[in-house]
Amino acid sequence: MKKKRWWGLLAAGMMTVALAACGGNESAGSKSSGSNAGSSTSDYPTKPITIVAPSGAGGGWDLTARAITKVLDETGLVKQTMTVENKPGGGGAVFMAEYATQDVKNDYKLFVNSPPIIINNLKKEGNSPFGYKDTTPLAQLTKDFGAIVVKADSKFQTLTQLLDAIKQDPKSVTVAGGSAPGSMDHLVAILPIYKAGIDPKSIKYVSYDGGGEAMAALLGGNADVIATDASSVGEYLKAGKVRVLAVSAPERLGGVLKDVPTMKELGIDAEFTIWRGVFGPKQMSREAKAFWEETLKKLSEHEKWKEELQKQGWAAEYRNSAEFTKFLQEQEQQIGDLLKSLGMHK
Repeated sequence: MKKKRWWGLLAAGMMTVALAACGGNESAGSKSSGSNAGSSTSDYPTKPITIVAPSGAGGGWDLTARAITKVLDETGLVKQTMTVENKPGGGGAVFMAEYATQDVKNDYKLFVNSPPIIINNLKKEGNSPFGYKDTTPLAQLTKDFGAIVVKADSKFQTLTQLLDAIKQDPKSVTVAGGSAPGSMDHLVAILPIYKAGIDPKSIKYVSYDGGGEAMAALLGGNADVIATDASSVGEYLKAGKVRVLAVSAPERLGGVLKDVPTMKELGIDAEFTIWRGVFGPKQMSREAKAFWEETLKKLSEHEKWKEELQKQGWAAEYRNSAEFTKFLQEQEQQIGDLLKSLGMHK
């Protein structure tokens, strides 16, 4: 009887352990299931991604978008296919109108931008109702500077000569840029002119959809001078097609632009920084935002990205989402003040 009772107790104990184990497994299973459910949403990205350059091919946005996708692919930081899509029009304003209304939750469409996202929203002419507050700023990756560029055989050898000609007859010089009037290239072009005491409104400015088109206009004789990104003129300079009269940097740049004076060197108190960053939709999911914050930080630290920066002539300037958003608020104030001084604020 004692033996039977002992076996009965042992069986009951084993049954209790088994039930506990089942309960534990069920609990673990539910946790695992919850974890899997969480990771299913954090499996982002699960399909191809588009990075938009809101301009034509060949300009700063286009080059930046293509460099980002190239390095993300080469490093394996993003496993999904990435493509660059050009969406020219209004210096980025046309794309913003579409993006801020139709892609507000589209985690699979990002875009590259720079000061025009603020300028277009603040300027009086061709004002865009949409700006960086209608997006999710993800990261700033680079900084660049403006350049005043003429053809290699231009009669203008220096910025001083160009300004003197504009002073004598503002309409005799056609100034062009890859963005709409009042936008970034226009502001870069106008800065030295304004600082030289010339009425900015008297200047003949022609806008093109992107720096590539503006450069084509210059080389084709349809413009006397263009304002563009310093980093985009290196190849043309090396090929002997253009002359760079000045850059808007605080000090001389390196590489092929090392001999180009700054505006400040020439006695013109003007400086303009062209930052570039990546943005997502305003209602981006937490999972997608977290993925891109982590991925873009890794990109900024990767050797292949540093090599790309050197190749393109860009300076590194990384800010995470929170830092970038704060910086954009500061930029909004500075650009607003500049537009007011030019009579171009809305």
